[in-house]
Amino acid sequence: MTDPSDQSATRDSGRIVISVDAMGGDLGPKAVIAGIKQSAEKNPNIGFIVHGPAKQLKPLIRKRGLADRCEIRDVEDVVTMDAKPSHVMRHGKGTSMWSTIDAVKNGEAEAAVSCGNTGALMAVSMIRLRKIPGVDRPAIACLWPSKNKGGFNIMLDVGADIRADEKDLVQYALMGGSYARNGLGIARPRIGLLNVGTEEHKGRSEIKAAHDLITEAAPEAEYEFVGFVEGGDIPSDRVDVIVTDGFTGNVALKTGEGTATLIREFLNNAFRASLFSKVAALIALSSLKRLSKRIDPRRVNGGVFLGLNGTVVKSHGSADATGVSSAIKLAFRLAESRFTERLAARVASAPRALQDADGSDNKNEQTG
Repeated sequence: MTDPSDQSATRDSGRIVISVDAMGGDLGPKAVIAGIKQSAEKNPNIGFIVHGPAKQLKPLIRKRGLADRCEIRDVEDVVTMDAKPSHVMRHGKGTSMWSTIDAVKNGEAEAAVSCGNTGALMAVSMIRLRKIPGVDRPAIACLWPSKNKGGFNIMLDVGADIRADEKDLVQYALMGGSYARNGLGIARPRIGLLNVGTEEHKGRSEIKAAHDLITEAAPEAEYEFVGFVEGGDIPSDRVDVIVTDGFTGNVALKTGEGTATLIREFLNNAFRASLFSKVAALIALSSLKRLSKRIDPRRVNGGVFLGLNGTVVKSHGSADATGVSSAIKLAFRLAESRFTERLAARVASAPRALQDADGSDNKNEQTG
């Protein structure tokens, strides 16, 4: 239920409105509202619909001075991190997560952000927003720190679904290319297909088939296909988009985040080891701050659900205020560029390779 006293926060304000699930994160609504505060301070053109128990959210929002920027949707139930997606699909209508997605479905917000259960969020997003025509399997795309000029590469899928056949992979290439074009401003994205080697004879059958389909779709979809890439290419300047299945992508993502955290801890321990190392740390302080910021996973917090009729950004469950603010920033940027509409147009405009894949499947079924 909407709190009437807060309706003016977003209605007719001219701001881009982001729908935020305040209850899904490990750190609770306090961290989410603090992240909203950071975003509001940096961007006067953003408004929020915040979902959760009003009795908890009102004091936090007023304390942060956000009453004129936030509209509260009073919903009591919360999707827990261990909730099964199937259960949430059947019984989750009264949760903050469901309400968050419904605000996008109803056209009240341009994008949604949640720190909640990934499987449940994808399930609710699919049932409420539905898939874009032509997309069989939505994907989660993440930003990966890289040597590229813009500082990031895109990788997908990183966990929406552990399976992906050749048709799914070419759809990921189309969606990833659109994300790079509209989210990162790359006119002609370079796309690579993750494999165990760059040689054409390596990899599973669906990987080899996807290679040919992605190559065929490239001229019409206006991207450059660089072929197979390996794990070491993920942070390189060789590609802008890395395409893979959700199982491989999720393992790579969690490994990368863990490695970045480990490096920060090692550096911190090394520079505290002795008096001389502490002096060295003071001398190198500005460089260390730049490095720490560069490898901070919170700066690239937010996986985008691609292939749905609406923009949904999944924040890490453990995100603090900085992480939540990063996810909101990403959602705002995509909403501002009308990303969902452009993605749908891109998928619809390059169907030839997908039709060929369907034709092959049908042919096999008829002759098998």
